[in-house]
Amino acid sequence: MAETQLSTYIAGLPKAELHLHIEGSLEPEQMFEFAQRNKVAIPFDSVEAVRAAYDFSNLQDFLDIYYAGANVLQTEADFHDMALAYFRRAAADNVRHAEIFFDPQTHTDRGLPFAVAADGLLAGMKTAEAELGVSSSLILCFLRHLDEGAAFDTLKAAEPWLDRIIGVGLDSSEVGHPPSKFQRVFDRAGQMGLKRVAHAGEEGPPQYVREALDLLHIDRMDHGNRSMEDEALIERLAANQMTLTVCPLSNLKLCVVHDLKDHPVPEMLRRGLHITLNSDDPAYFGGYVNQNYTQLAEAVGLTRDQVTRLARNSFEGSFLPDDQKAARIAEVEAYAAAT
Repeated sequence: MAETQLSTYIAGLPKAELHLHIEGSLEPEQMFEFAQRNKVAIPFDSVEAVRAAYDFSNLQDFLDIYYAGANVLQTEADFHDMALAYFRRAAADNVRHAEIFFDPQTHTDRGLPFAVAADGLLAGMKTAEAELGVSSSLILCFLRHLDEGAAFDTLKAAEPWLDRIIGVGLDSSEVGHPPSKFQRVFDRAGQMGLKRVAHAGEEGPPQYVREALDLLHIDRMDHGNRSMEDEALIERLAANQMTLTVCPLSNLKLCVVHDLKDHPVPEMLRRGLHITLNSDDPAYFGGYVNQNYTQLAEAVGLTRDQVTRLARNSFEGSFLPDDQKAARIAEVEAYAAAT
């Protein structure tokens, strides 16, 4: 299929997004707007200066500006507006369902009550479903550079909202903070009925992927690229059909790969891994879902059937109830048949 035809096909393809940090959807324009309306000092005098600061080449440099940018989020309205802005972009990409991460410790550690972020995001999600028809779920992430005690405190603070939070995750600086550090809090989250996901094998070694599987008992793997260095791990992930939420433009921006042409997605598909494509922190990494599909497809030569498989995987790997999952998969198949 010609490149332009495939891009058009991708644009209309129903899909889910399973790896999206909502704080990472804060576009420079919105950061500047929130800073002004909340009278928060930031070291930038224009939107262009903010955008220039989004130039980094590794995970830690990205996290430094990511956490600084979060300071402009002060009210429930800020979180509502940030979420709704993301969902509008997602809807334009024909994302029909999204399971979004948020980092409560980023906000509680700077003095905001847990409720400000949680209630604001949940309100934005409700507005998005009513106005855009995009369903969504919320996943609470623990910051792995903090200790497990802080994660337990966050899980405790979240208890009044757990009927509206579908799962827990693990993000932030990976190297030096293995999944095993959070085994007990993940056990507790599982006992509470929460789904469990974790970032592993982005910059960290394949051993982190094993720990996420064996110690955190995850339901879904975030990133997982470095699994491709371990033959036994590849075979295990394929046999178990563990969903991996792969983020191509993020991998490029953070130099996990140095050229999209070298991205492991084609080999992952060839080996039978159940992978999905996602935008991660799209404001910082240069693209929302469709850009991740189209730029990767162009770089590595994905076929229409492979692109369709990735969209189907996104719903199969979601935490939607089985009937809703089946309905969304049927939409993918109907689109593929009719287009």
